Amino acid sequence: MAHSGWGSRLFDGLNVILLSLVALLTLYPFWDSLIVSITPLNESAAASVHLYPKTITLEAYQYLLKLEQLWTSYKISILITILGTVISMLATTLAAYALSKKDLPGVRPIMFAIVFTMMFSGGIIPNYLVVKQLGMLNSVWAMMIPAAIQTYNLIIMRSFFASVPESLEESAKIDGCNDFGILLRIVIPLSMPAIATISLFYAVTKWNEFFTAVMYITDKDIWPLQLFLRSMLIDNEAAFQSGGDSPFLLGQSIKMATIMISAIPVMMIYPFFQRFFVQGVTLGAVKE
Repeated sequence: MAHSGWGSRLFDGLNVILLSLVALLTLYPFWDSLIVSITPLNESAAASVHLYPKTITLEAYQYLLKLEQLWTSYKISILITILGTVISMLATTLAAYALSKKDLPGVRPIMFAIVFTMMFSGGIIPNYLVVKQLGMLNSVWAMMIPAAIQTYNLIIMRSFFASVPESLEESAKIDGCNDFGILLRIVIPLSMPAIATISLFYAVTKWNEFFTAVMYITDKDIWPLQLFLRSMLIDNEAAFQSGGDSPFLLGQSIKMATIMISAIPVMMIYPFFQRFFVQGVTLGAVKE
């Protein structure tokens, strides 16, 4: 129904203004980080609000890109993101498909146990002991296997699979398909919005992997990017406070440059998933 009257136009105008302000507030931290990363230290420190760079310098990026450890950590993070997402999606998809079957024996107790983990967990020390006993300390597998399935993503996937009409599966069974054939040929093609959305969730989580790396990884050769950047920020802060002659004295510029280097890959892949993401976040919405 078309809007009519000054009341509707006023409401639309206020919505546009409010949402524009929210968008600006959301984008400004990223813009501020970008400006500071290409601004000399004395200029960035002199102003609390950075709207545009008066002088542009790429010293921070030039210094970071020369670090061999940066590229090693980049490779590790890319490996963890790609392989970890594949492992997580494989495990989540298979578990969600099985749990979406109402006639599965013990499905309710199993779901209760799974949901229970969202509220209570064993804790850091038991998790560490399990990873240690499995021999995954100082291994990239420690950042992919223990947290392969996230309960929330499993529940979303299960709900989506449960919404697939049973008549389609019955028809496939009549044609001779087994459960794996039904999953691959019927359920997954119909669930691509959910799969793409959850894949993006997993990929972002794996790319930002930090806490598990702190707990399980001490070998610098397999540091993910986030752990390397943390080390950079700590070293930079220590050098800056000591007042010594060090490349780390680029100060805020190098801090913001590390943030930009970490964020850019995710920003590059997001537009390709946006169409699926918009569909996926509306899972469970009422349709007319």
